[in-house]
Amino acid sequence: MVIDKFNFAGKKAIVRVDFNVPLDENGNVTDDTRIRGALPTLKKILSDGGAVIMMSHMGKPKGKVNPKLSLKQIVPAVSSALGVNVKFAADCANASAEASELKPGEALLLENLRFYPEEEGKPVGIEKDAPEYEQAKKAMKVSQKDFAKKLASYADVYVMDAFGTAHRKHASTAVIDEYFDKENRMLGYLMKKEVKAVDAVLGNIKRPFTAIMGGSKVSTKIGIIENLLGKVDNLILCGGMTYTFAKAQGGEIGNSIVELDKLNVALEVMRKAEENGVKLVLGTDCVAADSFSNDAKTQVLPSNSIPEGWMGLDAGPETRKAFAEAIENAKTILWNGPAGVFEFDNFIGGSKAIADSIAKATANGAFSLIGGGDSVACINKFGMADQVSYISTGGGALLEAIEGKELPGVAAIKAE
Repeated sequence: MVIDKFNFAGKKAIVRVDFNVPLDENGNVTDDTRIRGALPTLKKILSDGGAVIMMSHMGKPKGKVNPKLSLKQIVPAVSSALGVNVKFAADCANASAEASELKPGEALLLENLRFYPEEEGKPVGIEKDAPEYEQAKKAMKVSQKDFAKKLASYADVYVMDAFGTAHRKHASTAVIDEYFDKENRMLGYLMKKEVKAVDAVLGNIKRPFTAIMGGSKVSTKIGIIENLLGKVDNLILCGGMTYTFAKAQGGEIGNSIVELDKLNVALEVMRKAEENGVKLVLGTDCVAADSFSNDAKTQVLPSNSIPEGWMGLDAGPETRKAFAEAIENAKTILWNGPAGVFEFDNFIGGSKAIADSIAKATANGAFSLIGGGDSVACINKFGMADQVSYISTGGGALLEAIEGKELPGVAAIKAE
Protein backbone atom coordinates (compact mmCIF):
# COMPACT_ATOMS: atom_id res chain seq x y z
CA MET A 1 0.00 0.00 0.00
CA VAL A 2 1.11 3.59 -0.62
CA ILE A 3 0.98 5.78 2.49
CA ASP A 4 -0.10 8.86 0.48
CA LYS A 5 -3.30 7.15 -0.61
CA PHE A 6 -4.16 5.54 2.72
CA ASN A 7 -6.74 7.12 5.02
CA PHE A 8 -5.90 6.42 8.66
CA ALA A 9 -9.17 7.88 10.00
CA GLY A 10 -10.45 5.79 12.90
CA LYS A 11 -7.52 3.37 12.65
CA LYS A 12 -4.63 2.57 14.95
CA ALA A 13 -1.27 2.42 13.19
CA ILE A 14 1.77 0.78 14.73
CA VAL A 15 4.86 2.44 13.29
CA ARG A 16 8.39 1.04 13.50
CA VAL A 17 10.45 4.19 13.98
CA ASP A 18 14.16 4.52 14.67
CA PHE A 19 14.41 6.51 17.88
CA ASN A 20 17.85 5.13 18.73
CA VAL A 21 19.03 8.67 19.45
CA PRO A 22 22.10 9.81 21.40
CA LEU A 23 21.53 10.87 25.02
CA ASP A 24 23.68 12.83 27.46
CA GLU A 25 24.43 11.63 31.01
CA ASN A 26 21.09 13.06 32.18
CA GLY A 27 19.06 11.24 29.56
CA ASN A 28 18.48 14.29 27.36
CA VAL A 29 18.42 13.86 23.58
CA THR A 30 21.53 15.46 22.06
CA ASP A 31 20.63 14.92 18.40
CA ASP A 32 16.98 14.58 17.36
CA THR A 33 17.60 13.96 13.63
CA ARG A 34 15.93 10.55 13.75
CA ILE A 35 12.92 11.84 15.65
CA ARG A 36 12.44 14.66 13.15
CA GLY A 37 12.84 12.19 10.29
CA ALA A 38 9.77 10.24 11.45
CA LEU A 39 7.49 13.29 11.78
CA PRO A 40 5.96 13.35 8.26
CA THR A 41 4.66 9.79 8.67
CA LEU A 42 3.47 10.27 12.25
CA LYS A 43 1.75 13.57 11.46
CA LYS A 44 0.03 12.10 8.40
CA ILE A 45 -1.56 9.40 10.59
CA LEU A 46 -2.66 11.86 13.27
CA SER A 47 -3.97 14.48 10.82
CA ASP A 48 -6.07 11.81 9.07
CA GLY A 49 -7.74 11.13 12.41
CA GLY A 50 -5.84 8.00 13.30
CA ALA A 51 -3.99 7.01 16.46
CA VAL A 52 -0.29 6.18 16.37
CA ILE A 53 1.69 3.58 18.33
CA MET A 54 5.45 4.08 18.01
CA MET A 55 7.90 1.24 18.59
CA SER A 56 11.69 1.43 18.54
CA HIS A 57 14.86 0.04 20.03
CA MET A 58 17.61 1.96 21.79
CA GLY A 59 21.17 0.72 22.12
CA LYS A 60 22.07 -2.91 22.71
CA PRO A 61 20.50 -4.12 25.98
CA LYS A 62 20.82 -7.73 24.73
CA GLY A 63 17.39 -8.86 25.82
CA LYS A 64 17.56 -7.42 29.31
CA VAL A 65 15.92 -4.39 30.91
CA ASN A 66 18.41 -1.53 31.23
CA PRO A 67 17.03 1.76 32.66
CA LYS A 68 19.79 3.71 30.89
CA LEU A 69 18.34 2.55 27.58
CA SER A 70 14.69 3.17 28.43
CA LEU A 71 12.70 5.06 25.81
CA LYS A 72 10.81 6.76 28.64
CA GLN A 73 13.70 9.26 28.65
CA ILE A 74 12.80 10.52 25.17
CA VAL A 75 9.04 10.99 25.72
CA PRO A 76 9.44 14.77 26.30
CA ALA A 77 11.51 15.17 23.11
CA VAL A 78 9.05 13.13 21.02
CA SER A 79 6.06 14.99 22.50
CA SER A 80 7.67 18.33 21.70
CA ALA A 81 8.56 17.35 18.13
CA LEU A 82 5.17 15.80 17.42
CA GLY A 83 3.13 18.48 19.14
CA VAL A 84 1.13 15.84 21.01
CA ASN A 85 1.33 14.67 24.62
CA VAL A 86 2.83 11.22 23.98
CA LYS A 87 1.71 8.43 26.32
CA PHE A 88 4.16 5.70 27.36
CA ALA A 89 3.76 1.93 27.73
CA ALA A 90 6.39 0.62 30.15
CA ASP A 91 6.24 -2.94 28.75
CA CYS A 92 6.16 -3.25 24.96
CA ALA A 93 4.96 -6.87 25.05
CA ASN A 94 2.06 -6.16 27.41
CA ALA A 95 0.64 -2.89 26.16
CA SER A 96 -2.83 -4.08 25.07
CA ALA A 97 -4.59 -1.90 27.64
CA GLU A 98 -2.71 1.27 26.68
CA ALA A 99 -3.23 0.57 22.96
CA SER A 100 -6.96 -0.14 23.30
CA GLU A 101 -7.54 3.13 25.17
CA LEU A 102 -5.93 5.24 22.40
CA LYS A 103 -8.30 7.69 20.75
CA PRO A 104 -7.97 9.31 17.30
CA GLY A 105 -5.24 11.95 17.34
CA GLU A 106 -3.42 10.35 20.29
CA ALA A 107 0.08 8.85 20.36
CA LEU A 108 1.69 6.07 22.38
CA LEU A 109 5.38 5.13 22.63
CA LEU A 110 6.28 1.56 23.58
CA GLU A 111 9.26 0.70 25.77
CA ASN A 112 12.52 -0.47 24.16
CA LEU A 113 11.79 -3.49 21.97
CA ARG A 114 15.22 -4.96 22.63
CA PHE A 115 14.46 -5.42 26.32
CA TYR A 116 12.99 -8.66 24.93
CA PRO A 117 15.43 -11.08 23.20
CA GLU A 118 12.53 -12.09 20.92
CA GLU A 119 12.90 -8.77 19.06
CA GLU A 120 16.31 -9.73 17.64
CA GLY A 121 15.49 -13.43 17.61
CA LYS A 122 18.82 -14.52 19.06
CA PRO A 123 19.27 -16.97 21.95
CA VAL A 124 20.63 -15.22 25.03
CA GLY A 125 23.42 -16.66 27.16
CA ILE A 126 24.31 -19.48 24.74
CA GLU A 127 27.50 -19.41 22.70
CA LYS A 128 27.15 -20.00 18.95
CA ASP A 129 29.43 -23.05 19.06
CA ALA A 130 27.52 -24.65 21.97
CA PRO A 131 25.75 -27.93 21.04
CA GLU A 132 22.37 -26.59 22.21
CA TYR A 133 22.60 -23.36 20.19
CA GLU A 134 20.76 -24.54 17.06
CA GLN A 135 17.86 -25.94 19.10
CA ALA A 136 17.67 -22.73 21.11
CA LYS A 137 17.73 -20.71 17.87
CA LYS A 138 14.75 -22.66 16.48
CA ALA A 139 12.81 -22.13 19.69
CA MET A 140 13.64 -18.43 19.62
CA LYS A 141 12.29 -18.10 16.06
CA VAL A 142 8.93 -19.41 17.32
CA SER A 143 9.04 -16.97 20.24
CA GLN A 144 9.94 -14.16 17.84
CA LYS A 145 6.79 -14.83 15.81
CA ASP A 146 4.68 -14.78 18.99
CA PHE A 147 6.29 -11.48 20.01
CA ALA A 148 5.61 -9.96 16.58
CA LYS A 149 2.01 -11.21 16.68
CA LYS A 150 1.52 -9.54 20.06
CA LEU A 151 2.85 -6.22 18.74
CA ALA A 152 0.61 -6.53 15.67
CA SER A 153 -2.46 -7.08 17.85
CA TYR A 154 -2.29 -3.48 19.09
CA ALA A 155 -3.12 -1.96 15.69
CA ASP A 156 -5.04 -2.13 12.41
CA VAL A 157 -2.18 -0.96 10.21
CA TYR A 158 1.61 -1.45 10.16
CA VAL A 159 3.98 1.22 8.86
CA MET A 160 7.70 0.54 8.46
CA ASP A 161 9.58 3.84 8.74
CA ALA A 162 12.86 2.82 10.41
CA PHE A 163 15.48 2.80 7.68
CA GLY A 164 18.20 2.51 10.31
CA THR A 165 17.02 -1.02 11.17
CA ALA A 166 15.69 -2.11 7.77
CA HIS A 167 18.71 -4.39 7.31
CA ARG A 168 17.79 -6.42 10.39
CA LYS A 169 15.35 -9.35 10.30
CA HIS A 170 13.82 -8.44 13.64
CA ALA A 171 10.31 -9.01 14.96
CA SER A 172 9.33 -5.37 14.48
CA THR A 173 10.92 -4.93 11.04
CA ALA A 174 10.49 -8.13 9.06
CA VAL A 175 8.19 -10.52 10.97
CA ILE A 176 5.29 -8.33 12.14
CA ASP A 177 4.21 -7.66 8.54
CA GLU A 178 2.95 -11.26 8.31
CA TYR A 179 0.04 -10.30 10.56
CA PHE A 180 -1.23 -7.54 8.26
CA ASP A 181 -2.64 -7.99 4.78
CA LYS A 182 -1.03 -6.17 1.86
CA GLU A 183 -3.54 -3.30 2.04
CA ASN A 184 -2.65 -2.60 5.68
CA ARG A 185 1.15 -2.59 5.60
CA MET A 186 3.29 0.06 3.99
CA LEU A 187 6.52 2.02 3.96
CA GLY A 188 6.52 5.42 5.64
CA TYR A 189 7.69 8.67 4.08
CA LEU A 190 11.19 8.42 5.57
CA MET A 191 11.74 4.93 4.17
CA LYS A 192 10.64 6.07 0.72
CA LYS A 193 13.03 9.05 0.87
CA GLU A 194 15.93 6.86 2.02
CA VAL A 195 15.45 4.29 -0.73
CA LYS A 196 15.20 7.11 -3.29
CA ALA A 197 18.44 8.68 -1.99
CA VAL A 198 20.33 5.40 -2.34
CA ASP A 199 18.98 5.05 -5.89
CA ALA A 200 20.18 8.59 -6.61
CA VAL A 201 23.71 7.59 -5.64
CA LEU A 202 23.88 4.18 -7.28
CA GLY A 203 21.34 4.44 -10.08
CA ASN A 204 22.70 7.64 -11.55
CA ILE A 205 26.36 7.95 -10.57
CA LYS A 206 27.89 11.18 -11.78
CA ARG A 207 31.66 10.98 -11.83
CA PRO A 208 34.06 11.39 -10.22
CA PHE A 209 32.50 9.42 -7.31
CA THR A 210 34.26 9.83 -3.95
CA ALA A 211 33.37 7.75 -0.92
CA ILE A 212 34.64 8.56 2.57
CA MET A 213 34.68 5.71 5.08
CA GLY A 214 35.66 6.55 8.63
CA GLY A 215 35.40 4.91 12.01
CA SER A 216 37.65 2.88 14.20
CA LYS A 217 37.57 -0.61 12.69
CA VAL A 218 38.31 -2.07 9.27
CA SER A 219 36.36 -5.19 10.26
CA THR A 220 33.00 -3.40 10.49
CA LYS A 221 33.43 -1.76 7.08
CA ILE A 222 35.24 -4.39 5.01
CA GLY A 223 32.14 -5.53 3.08
CA ILE A 224 31.21 -2.04 1.98
CA ILE A 225 34.85 -1.10 1.27
CA GLU A 226 35.26 -4.08 -1.07
CA ASN A 227 31.95 -3.30 -2.77
CA LEU A 228 32.85 0.37 -3.22
CA LEU A 229 36.14 -0.54 -4.89
CA GLY A 230 34.05 -1.62 -7.86
CA LYS A 231 32.05 1.62 -7.97
CA VAL A 232 34.09 4.65 -6.88
CA ASP A 233 36.88 6.70 -8.39
CA ASN A 234 38.29 7.84 -5.03
CA LEU A 235 38.05 6.08 -1.68
CA ILE A 236 39.06 7.94 1.48
CA LEU A 237 39.69 5.69 4.49
CA CYS A 238 40.06 7.64 7.71
CA GLY A 239 39.49 7.56 11.46
CA GLY A 240 40.92 4.71 13.50
CA MET A 241 41.24 2.55 10.39
CA THR A 242 44.18 4.73 9.38
CA TYR A 243 46.47 3.01 11.88
CA THR A 244 45.63 -0.54 10.85
CA PHE A 245 46.69 0.42 7.31
CA ALA A 246 49.81 2.20 8.58
CA LYS A 247 50.79 -0.84 10.69
CA ALA A 248 50.13 -3.19 7.77
CA GLN A 249 52.72 -1.26 5.75
CA GLY A 250 55.33 -1.60 8.49
CA GLY A 251 54.70 1.71 10.21
CA GLU A 252 55.02 2.53 13.90
CA ILE A 253 51.67 3.63 15.39
CA GLY A 254 52.42 3.95 19.11
CA ASN A 255 49.28 3.46 21.19
CA SER A 256 46.86 4.13 18.33
CA ILE A 257 43.85 1.87 17.84
CA VAL A 258 44.66 -1.09 15.59
CA GLU A 259 43.23 -4.43 14.47
CA LEU A 260 46.28 -6.66 14.32
CA ASP A 261 44.26 -9.53 12.84
CA LYS A 262 43.24 -7.34 9.89
CA LEU A 263 46.67 -6.30 8.60
CA ASN A 264 46.45 -8.69 5.64
CA VAL A 265 42.94 -7.43 4.91
CA ALA A 266 44.29 -3.87 4.77
CA LEU A 267 47.01 -4.89 2.31
CA GLU A 268 44.43 -6.72 0.19
CA VAL A 269 42.25 -3.59 0.07
CA MET A 270 45.24 -1.60 -1.16
CA ARG A 271 45.97 -4.23 -3.81
CA LYS A 272 42.34 -4.30 -5.03
CA ALA A 273 42.17 -0.52 -5.18
CA GLU A 274 45.21 -0.44 -7.46
CA GLU A 275 43.79 -3.29 -9.54
CA ASN A 276 40.49 -1.43 -10.00
CA GLY A 277 42.11 1.92 -10.76
CA VAL A 278 40.68 3.47 -7.60
CA LYS A 279 42.63 6.25 -5.93
CA LEU A 280 42.89 5.17 -2.30
CA VAL A 281 43.42 8.14 0.02
CA LEU A 282 44.95 7.22 3.39
CA GLY A 283 46.20 9.47 6.17
CA THR A 284 49.84 10.50 5.83
CA ASP A 285 49.92 12.61 8.99
CA CYS A 286 47.82 12.86 12.13
CA VAL A 287 47.14 14.89 15.23
CA ALA A 288 48.59 12.65 17.92
CA ALA A 289 47.82 12.88 21.64
CA ASP A 290 49.56 11.56 24.75
CA SER A 291 46.23 10.34 26.20
CA PHE A 292 42.65 9.70 25.10
CA SER A 293 41.38 13.03 26.36
CA ASN A 294 40.27 16.39 25.00
CA ASP A 295 42.90 18.02 27.22
CA ALA A 296 45.79 15.81 26.09
CA LYS A 297 49.05 17.23 24.80
CA THR A 298 49.14 17.09 21.01
CA GLN A 299 51.61 17.13 18.14
CA VAL A 300 51.35 16.56 14.40
CA LEU A 301 53.18 13.37 13.38
CA PRO A 302 53.45 11.11 10.33
CA SER A 303 50.72 8.44 10.61
CA ASN A 304 53.36 5.73 10.28
CA SER A 305 55.83 7.17 12.80
CA ILE A 306 54.06 7.58 16.13
CA PRO A 307 56.18 6.92 19.24
CA GLU A 308 55.09 4.80 22.20
CA GLY A 309 52.80 6.68 24.58
CA TRP A 310 51.18 8.64 21.75
CA MET A 311 48.09 7.85 19.69
CA GLY A 312 46.57 9.29 16.53
CA LEU A 313 43.20 10.92 17.26
CA ASP A 314 42.58 13.05 14.17
CA ALA A 315 43.70 13.60 10.58
CA GLY A 316 46.66 15.96 10.17
CA PRO A 317 46.92 19.04 7.89
CA GLU A 318 48.52 17.26 4.90
CA THR A 319 45.92 14.50 5.08
CA ARG A 320 43.11 17.08 5.13
CA LYS A 321 44.51 18.62 1.94
CA ALA A 322 44.45 15.21 0.23
CA PHE A 323 40.86 14.67 1.42
CA ALA A 324 39.84 18.08 0.04
CA GLU A 325 41.29 17.33 -3.39
CA ALA A 326 39.41 14.02 -3.67
CA ILE A 327 36.13 15.50 -2.41
CA GLU A 328 35.97 18.92 -4.04
CA ASN A 329 36.45 17.54 -7.57
CA ALA A 330 33.72 14.90 -7.09
CA LYS A 331 30.20 14.91 -8.53
CA THR A 332 28.88 12.11 -6.26
CA ILE A 333 29.91 11.87 -2.60
CA LEU A 334 29.13 9.34 0.12
CA TRP A 335 30.30 9.95 3.71
CA ASN A 336 30.06 7.39 6.48
CA GLY A 337 32.21 7.80 9.58
CA PRO A 338 34.31 10.63 11.09
CA ALA A 339 38.01 11.30 10.54
CA GLY A 340 38.85 11.49 14.22
CA VAL A 341 37.50 11.53 17.76
CA PHE A 342 35.01 14.26 16.91
CA GLU A 343 33.37 13.98 20.34
CA PHE A 344 36.42 15.86 21.65
CA ASP A 345 36.39 19.45 20.38
CA ASN A 346 40.18 19.48 20.01
CA PHE A 347 40.02 16.57 17.54
CA ILE A 348 37.25 17.64 15.17
CA GLY A 349 39.51 19.32 12.60
CA GLY A 350 39.67 16.38 10.18
CA SER A 351 35.93 15.76 10.24
CA LYS A 352 35.22 19.48 9.88
CA ALA A 353 37.57 19.65 6.88
CA ILE A 354 35.64 16.79 5.25
CA ALA A 355 32.32 18.53 5.95
CA ASP A 356 33.63 21.81 4.51
CA SER A 357 34.81 20.11 1.33
CA ILE A 358 31.52 18.24 0.91
CA ALA A 359 29.60 21.50 1.32
CA LYS A 360 31.83 23.18 -1.28
CA ALA A 361 31.37 20.32 -3.76
CA THR A 362 27.59 20.26 -3.16
CA ALA A 363 27.40 23.99 -3.85
CA ASN A 364 29.14 23.26 -7.16
CA GLY A 365 26.52 20.70 -8.17
CA ALA A 366 27.64 17.41 -6.57
CA PHE A 367 25.13 15.03 -4.96
CA SER A 368 26.23 14.34 -1.39
CA LEU A 369 24.81 11.59 0.82
CA ILE A 370 25.71 11.53 4.53
CA GLY A 371 24.87 8.39 6.48
CA GLY A 372 25.60 6.76 9.81
CA GLY A 373 25.07 8.14 13.29
CA ASP A 374 28.53 9.66 13.75
CA SER A 375 28.64 11.37 10.36
CA VAL A 376 25.16 12.79 10.92
CA ALA A 377 26.17 13.95 14.39
CA CYS A 378 29.23 15.63 12.83
CA ILE A 379 27.22 17.49 10.19
CA ASN A 380 24.74 18.64 12.84
CA LYS A 381 27.49 19.62 15.27
CA PHE A 382 28.98 21.84 12.58
CA GLY A 383 25.55 23.30 11.72
CA MET A 384 25.96 22.24 8.07
CA ALA A 385 22.94 19.97 7.53
CA ASP A 386 21.51 22.40 4.98
CA GLN A 387 24.70 22.38 2.92
CA VAL A 388 24.57 18.72 1.80
CA SER A 389 22.13 16.95 -0.53
CA TYR A 390 20.75 14.29 1.78
CA ILE A 391 21.27 13.07 5.34
CA SER A 392 20.38 9.42 5.91
CA THR A 393 19.11 8.19 9.26
CA GLY A 394 20.63 4.77 8.62
CA GLY A 395 24.19 3.57 9.08
CA GLY A 396 24.31 -0.18 8.54
CA ALA A 397 21.14 -0.14 6.44
CA LEU A 398 22.52 2.54 4.15
CA LEU A 399 25.77 0.63 3.67
CA GLU A 400 23.99 -2.66 2.97
CA ALA A 401 21.67 -0.95 0.48
CA ILE A 402 24.72 0.50 -1.26
CA GLU A 403 26.30 -2.97 -1.23
CA GLY A 404 23.27 -4.03 -3.25
CA LYS A 405 21.75 -6.21 -0.55
CA GLU A 406 17.97 -6.45 -0.24
CA LEU A 407 16.83 -4.98 3.06
CA PRO A 408 14.49 -7.36 4.97
CA GLY A 409 12.44 -4.42 6.29
CA VAL A 410 11.71 -3.30 2.72
CA ALA A 411 11.31 -6.78 1.21
CA ALA A 412 8.75 -7.74 3.86
CA ILE A 413 6.44 -4.85 2.97
CA LYS A 414 6.66 -5.64 -0.73
CA ALA A 415 5.98 -9.36 -0.23
CA GLU A 416 2.69 -10.74 -1.47
